Amino acid sequence: MLVLGVETSCDDTAAAVWDDGTVRANVVSSQDELHEEYGGVVPEVASRDHQRLVVPVVQRALEDAAVDAAALDAVAVTHGPGLPGSLLVGLSFAKAFAQGLDVPLVGVNHLEGHVYSVDLDPPAPDRPFLCLIVSGGHTELVRVGSDFQHDVLGRTRDDAAGEAFDKVAQLFGLGYPGGPAIDRRAARGAPTFQDFPRSRLDDFDFSFSGLKTSVLYYLRDRSDAERERLLAEHLDDLCASVQAAVVDVLVDAVRHAVGETDAEQVAVVGGVAANSSLRRRMEAVGDDTGIDVSVPDLAYCMDNAAMIAQAGAQRLAAGHASPPTLDVESNLQL
Repeated sequence: MLVLGVETSCDDTAAAVWDDGTVRANVVSSQDELHEEYGGVVPEVASRDHQRLVVPVVQRALEDAAVDAAALDAVAVTHGPGLPGSLLVGLSFAKAFAQGLDVPLVGVNHLEGHVYSVDLDPPAPDRPFLCLIVSGGHTELVRVGSDFQHDVLGRTRDDAAGEAFDKVAQLFGLGYPGGPAIDRRAARGAPTFQDFPRSRLDDFDFSFSGLKTSVLYYLRDRSDAERERLLAEHLDDLCASVQAAVVDVLVDAVRHAVGETDAEQVAVVGGVAANSSLRRRMEAVGDDTGIDVSVPDLAYCMDNAAMIAQAGAQRLAAGHASPPTLDVESNLQL
């Protein structure tokens, strides 16, 4: 089954071609430079750039895959969650493209795309498995069953982990996106330099707003001279300390969930799954507990269309095509 995937949920314009278990092409055009001066994604800027890029990005994906559009069997597209304007650009294009080719349209939940991104790197985990979805907009623990059954065990009550990284990076003057910058600096720092808080809730929910506030007060309560000295001499240590606080919470939650659910397989997906410390710590969890831990290749952790095409192919095989009236759902849940 030859499926074109289109992803425009936030600030990356992406297209990919999936061919019966093989990613033939995976093209991503990032808008990071456009939004860097604002310290985060500006929805209107993002949607306008998607309009400019969606056609050439799709054309590039088809060229890279050496596939003629007429050979496609379906078009899969993210229809939520995400920024409404950004989603609408991708969905409008996908509807028109599918109708013009007279092939099925398959709407894909962006979170579902991340969940099944582990299938892009065999061996894929058997169902059921425990999945930690961790990104700039989402932090959730999900039990994934067969036939697209998802039991959400817990989610963030405020900031997502990636959002906390981005906000702290702004306080440190590291710009946007903040997660990769903190990860790079943390590799040279001491994670025990400052003991930032770890919010551990009674259930499987998460909370990262307290960490962000703690960093804010840590810097605010110092004189200008002392703050400048800290950021000049100990920025790597501060980044390592913040990263350790976030990763500790995520890993502890997974360990707790494994114990409560008797899960034998765990997946970690989403943009923050690219964090080097989280990847190492989850590998250690697998070694300690004997469970299988799956983390996608770095290219499939970030927003991409390969995961959308692949999830769309699975949905289509199960008979889940979408009607032409499919609409965007900016707050779509699993």
